[in-house]
Amino acid sequence: MTHRYVQLDVFATRPGAGNPLAVVLDAQGLEDAAMQAIARWTRLPETTFVFPADSDDASYRIRMFSPRREVPFAGHPSVGTAHALLDAGLVVPRDGMLVQDGIAGKLPLQVHGEGRERTVAVRTPRARVQEIASPDDPRLQATLAGLRLGTLPPALMDGGRRWWLAELASEADLRTATPDWNAISTLAEATDSMGLFVYARSEDPVHYFAVRAFVGAPAQFEDAASGAANATLAAWLTDQNALPSGDGFYRVSQGREVGFDAIIELQVDSAGDVWSGGRAVKVVEGELDWPS
Repeated sequence: MTHRYVQLDVFATRPGAGNPLAVVLDAQGLEDAAMQAIARWTRLPETTFVFPADSDDASYRIRMFSPRREVPFAGHPSVGTAHALLDAGLVVPRDGMLVQDGIAGKLPLQVHGEGRERTVAVRTPRARVQEIASPDDPRLQATLAGLRLGTLPPALMDGGRRWWLAELASEADLRTATPDWNAISTLAEATDSMGLFVYARSEDPVHYFAVRAFVGAPAQFEDAASGAANATLAAWLTDQNALPSGDGFYRVSQGREVGFDAIIELQVDSAGDVWSGGRAVKVVEGELDWPS
């Protein structure tokens, strides 16, 4: 059995700049073990599998897999899958909206524009402050050693995945930071978190913040672009009355230190919900021939 298959760069306008994603557009007939095997084979951060909606109030149903396990929710797979379905003509927005159905529930997505100018933003699950810590907290000392910190205190946020957030004093401090991977892994395992997400305010005319996401467990790597992690930052900034603009909109730069150049758009609406999104560019299109 063959399945329609695409790969995209998400949060990017050119190949190689964003976070890669594989999408199986018609996943009917694939069992759980096959989906996990395909995700392991693609070796991309996530692979998504699209199924027909089970109800009239959803546009489609989605399952997301990393190479290791199924993922309840992630931002760049949600945004990228919507772009792929729109490109293929498989969904049509209603009043500028799509609805994604998955483990995290039914989540709306805003669609603006068309073609290469189109942006898609997903309303992320509500992120909450789990803990506000001091920089000299014994759990954080080794992870934050050598980093020049900003004004806001470190915080543990939970938006489906848990991240420690730490503000750095400047974009230059962020760009030149060298992560202590052993300390980050120890922190992640001790606090059941992904690791450390650092951010700094920027004077750049395009982005208001620069960010870096250091994943400590189950593997050690720097994420190229994470819509969900950035959504936890938006929730934290909202909690601290520290959003950079009065209308709740701002852009983030992520990934330059690992060879990418993603731009993620965040919007905190009047209800306090966080929308995470941006553009995407299709790189590969074809058929996946995988036994059912």
